[in-house]
Amino acid sequence: MPERRTVALVTLGCARNEVDSEELAGRLEADGWDLVKDAADADVAVVNTCGFVEAAKKDSVDALLEANDLKGHGRTQAVVAVGCMAERYGKDLAEALPEADGVLGFDDYADISDRLQTILSGGVHAAHTPRDRRKLLPISPAQRQESAASVALPGHGPAAEAPEAAPTDLPEGLAPASGPRAPLRRRLDGAPVASVKLASGCDRRCSFCAIPSFRGSFISRRPSDVLNETRWLAEQGVKEIMLVSENNTSYGKDLGDIRLLESLLPELAEVDGLERVRVSYLQPAEMRPGLIDVLTSTPKVVPYFDLSFQHSAPDVLRAMRRFGDTDRFLELLDTIRGKAPEAGVRSNFIVGFPGETEADLAELERFLNGARLDAIGVFGYSDEEGTEAATYENKLDEDVVAERLARVSRLAEELVSQRAEERVGETVHVLVESVDDEGVYGRGAHQAPETDGQVLLTSGEGLRVGRMVEAKVVGTEGVDLVAEPLDGSLACSEEAGR
Repeated sequence: MPERRTVALVTLGCARNEVDSEELAGRLEADGWDLVKDAADADVAVVNTCGFVEAAKKDSVDALLEANDLKGHGRTQAVVAVGCMAERYGKDLAEALPEADGVLGFDDYADISDRLQTILSGGVHAAHTPRDRRKLLPISPAQRQESAASVALPGHGPAAEAPEAAPTDLPEGLAPASGPRAPLRRRLDGAPVASVKLASGCDRRCSFCAIPSFRGSFISRRPSDVLNETRWLAEQGVKEIMLVSENNTSYGKDLGDIRLLESLLPELAEVDGLERVRVSYLQPAEMRPGLIDVLTSTPKVVPYFDLSFQHSAPDVLRAMRRFGDTDRFLELLDTIRGKAPEAGVRSNFIVGFPGETEADLAELERFLNGARLDAIGVFGYSDEEGTEAATYENKLDEDVVAERLARVSRLAEELVSQRAEERVGETVHVLVESVDDEGVYGRGAHQAPETDGQVLLTSGEGLRVGRMVEAKVVGTEGVDLVAEPLDGSLACSEEAGR
């Protein structure tokens, strides 16, 4: 019997990329590939790249070069780039980085097994010529669902013909296809939290962002596919799902119901075995009273608001092709906290945008001081090719951008520490994510994976990963919380694990 082919997936970037990697893993395993964790143990190392900002692109190139160094020293024979950077730059990336044996775009995902086999056999698959993926779907959202069947949409399943019914001979642990656009999916870790794609693409035209050009126009997944995938994840032991897309507040607009998320969330919360549902990537200008109500009042749907503010000075926001101002943003936060005082809120901000004045920066600082955010990401502006902002005049000197980045980052660090201290005395429900010699760590409802800090439990005897523990916050370590399990919480958790 010939030796089975092995493949390792190295994932960089956001949670959407993690979902894409698990879809690629599902396709490859269904076609007979063995998945391994370490690239050194794989015939082919597939690097799922990020193409969002310069630092992320550098990390992607470094990962490709690191994987390339394995060739000739072990099993690894080929290194292949996939993901956003590969899609965005295509043949230009292939020419600039000959160390990559293949550069595959989204259109190659449906045939990923054949592509890798060709490369592994010494053949060449020509890298694609990048194109504006917004032009692949109709301008009108209402017309997109019918056209989507012929467009590659990572996380939405096959663009080619799909089986009428789910295959019955899939390897154990591989998500069954359940519908014409439901993807195969293989989990790449045993974490108790997993992301689920709600939609792909974006219709917004923020002047600093290139994502819509290589991710395409906004298109929702059908509720039945989201529900079926969530049920499968719960069967695999997942306790928390995080709904991801470029803009979750637009979900349903191409399905004829912009309020579809409000009706989908309670259904997801009722999935057996699931403890928490979290929604990420919300646009402040699109927040609806009904959506706020559902996010703050539905059992198992956490009151968590990942709001993309980006700035708060009106002139800067207009230059960004965005909407709002400090006072309106603070009113939105007051509305949220009026319904759920314990709600978690995070956001990202860009400083040093072309034309940003000292007064604009002071306005942003006014907002940050009043917003009481749980987590803050701050980025210095840099030109992204192909974006409107790259053509703007009034660019700030790099040293000015760097100084403002350092200044606002210091403020952000101080403010999130203060916000953590405000939570001392609160009762939090902690999802345990790691138990080792360093302690028992998990996350509260106000903390998303990897971005928002964590909770250290002062006692955890008998606890296992995936358990929910009720605890009282007794201290802080920067943005992180220290919490003491309440009487009976450990006993209940231990009983639940039997």
